[in-house]
Amino acid sequence: MTLREYLSERIDRVERALERWVPGEDVEPVTMHRAMRYSLFAGGKRVRPVLCLAAAEVIDAGSTGVEDAAVTLEMIHTYSLIHDDLPALDNDDLRRGRPTNHKVFGEAMAILAGDSLLTLAFEVLARLEGAGAERRVALVRELATASGTVGGMIGGQVHDMEGERQRPTAELLERIHRAKTGALLRASVRMGAIYAGASAEDLAALTTYGEHAGLAFQIVDDVLDIEESSQALGKTAGKDVDQQKITFPAVYGLAESKRMAEDERKAAHAALERFGPRAERLREIADLIVDRKS
Repeated sequence: MTLREYLSERIDRVERALERWVPGEDVEPVTMHRAMRYSLFAGGKRVRPVLCLAAAEVIDAGSTGVEDAAVTLEMIHTYSLIHDDLPALDNDDLRRGRPTNHKVFGEAMAILAGDSLLTLAFEVLARLEGAGAERRVALVRELATASGTVGGMIGGQVHDMEGERQRPTAELLERIHRAKTGALLRASVRMGAIYAGASAEDLAALTTYGEHAGLAFQIVDDVLDIEESSQALGKTAGKDVDQQKITFPAVYGLAESKRMAEDERKAAHAALERFGPRAERLREIADLIVDRKS
């Protein structure tokens, strides 16, 4: 199976699981469910849930039901994008190639749609049938920590907002992106491993992989914001520069940022050595993260 075929099959599993868990547009309150689904099914890459599936397969190729845990990562990610685009935050009009949620449903509904996806994610984890109570608790803890304020996504967003128009430094850059983007990507790998029953040693190795793959993802994101068009990205290009955000190119320049992404790719590969051929898909996903153009 090629990587393209692998990704297509895993994404299809994720889509089916999302359909099972997210109320349809005909379920009351219909406006809210339309708003949730508008952003959730807008054609995202599903990087986080796919990483979750791939990590679980490294630990136990026969794991079943892991896609139900994986979709919670997409719910959290999508909620963060809906809120990120609001006028009070990044004030953006374009996401995944179409108008942002608040442009279609209004600010109040967009806020509630994000809140609803956040809430639903933890309901799904609490109701998982493929994992025992101890693992469900561990998964809830993992997702909550990665989404929260201390070293998590929200903390990174706060540092990002407060860093606008400040002098870009390597220290502040790392504080922002290890939390804002890296925490949820790392959690994606860890949640798959936890679901599949990873040993402490295997979980540590996959955590290291997730940290390096997550940092590579953000570096490439920052580079693409400069080099690619809004049409190619599906979101407004050049926003980081316009808002004077602290990014890798702002601190290190484009050439050095690209070299750093390559270093993170190599480090991600090295973290997987203990797994041998079982981790080939994770290696390919790390390559895809660095080589992508959108």
